[in-house]
This record gives sequence, C-alpha cells and structure tokens, in this order.
Amino acid sequence: MEADLEMNLSERFEAAFNRIHKALKQSAKNARTDRFYKLIEIQKNHSLIRLYEDDLHQFAKLRNAIVHEKIDLDYYIAEPHLETVEKIERIAGHFEKPKTALSIAATPVFYFYEDGKLTDVLAIINKFSHSQFPIYSRKEEYSWLLTSADIVKWMAEHFTEETIQLKKVRIKELFSKKSKHQISFAGKHTSIFELEDMFEDCRNKNEKLEGIIVTENGKPTEKPKGIITAWDLLESDSEN
Repeated sequence: MEADLEMNLSERFEAAFNRIHKALKQSAKNARTDRFYKLIEIQKNHSLIRLYEDDLHQFAKLRNAIVHEKIDLDYYIAEPHLETVEKIERIAGHFEKPKTALSIAATPVFYFYEDGKLTDVLAIINKFSHSQFPIYSRKEEYSWLLTSADIVKWMAEHFTEETIQLKKVRIKELFSKKSKHQISFAGKHTSIFELEDMFEDCRNKNEKLEGIIVTENGKPTEKPKGIITAWDLLESDSEN
C-alpha cells in the first residue's frame, strides 16, 4: 500500500510538471527551444513566471532526479513529498488557467462618439475619476483615445480666449495628431501572458503602449468592455 502511494506521488508530480512544461511552450512565442529552463528564462516578463521562478527551477531539478532514477516504466527511486506534489499541482493549475483580459481590465469603460459633447466626458470624470475614453465614429468603429490630460491641455490652449462655451464643444475638436495615443485590442479571453507580451513588444521597439482595449473578440469594431494599462498589469502582479 505504501509503495503504491509513493508511486502515485511520483506519477502525479511528473504529470503536473508536464502540464507546466506544456503551458510554458504554449505561452512562448516563436521560441526556438522547448527546454524547460530556457522557456523560463525567455519569459521572465511574465508575472506568473517571476512569481514561481524559484519553485520552477526546484521542480525541474526534482523532476530530473525522479525521471533519471526511474528503474522501470512505473517504478521510481526518488520520491517527492506529498506537500511538494500538491504545490506543483496547484501551480500547474495557475499556468493552465492564467488570468484573462477581462478579469484584469479596469471596468466599466466609458466610450463616446466623435460628435458627442465634451461636457458629457467632463461629467464622467467628475463622477468616476476616469482618465481614458475610447472615441468611436458613427460607423461604430474605434477612432482614437481621449485622456483627461488631453482635455486639460486643450483647455489650457484655449484659456486666453474670452470665453469657452463648453456646452458647444464637440469631442472631435480635441483630437490632435500630436497627442494620438497608441492602443491595441484584445479579446476578453486573452491570457495575461499575451497581454504582457503586447506591452513588452512595444517596449522593445521604444514605443509606448497607452493601453489595451478589451472587446468581445479583440476587434476595433466592437464596443469596449474594459481597458488595460501597464499599471493594471502591475497591480495584478502585486495581487499574486
């Protein structure tokens, strides 16, 4: 009975390790290797990997000891403790079901049409303290991003005028090519691995990704369900 339990622990450990290895291979874009250690190294921008990096290295060492000292197909010499097996199984679950875009995104997100009124945006800022607003055309397609900083800048530029009749100002009047913000889109089920890669790709190009708009399927012709900034990913990392 005791031998069966020990064999079962080793099998469970190896199965959980293989689940993590599979998840690492799936999350690594265009990786030229499937070696466990290398997959960890090249994906350190992922918060989940940073969180469990030490554990993953220890698991790899234990896995090598278990597999290399296996006498037969179902007979192991090296055996993990039950708490180690339970830990790797728990971590494997995190890698198989990482956080999704909608679970990380700031919600609700308020969007406006280009011919809408600036006063409507100001009312939302006053009530909810939001600072980013996707702007859509009447063709129901994303056009550009308006931020509270853009509004302040516009008001400062028009401050010298005798009067600003805010009720008459349309949102499209605030658009400026100079302050156009870089935005990407992601479907609501997009994993945190993919989101982190999107920000990392922009950093590698010396570009700033202002945010990721979350829609049903990641299309700019769909209404926003949430918006993700680099800060949201940091908050998600700290929660881990």
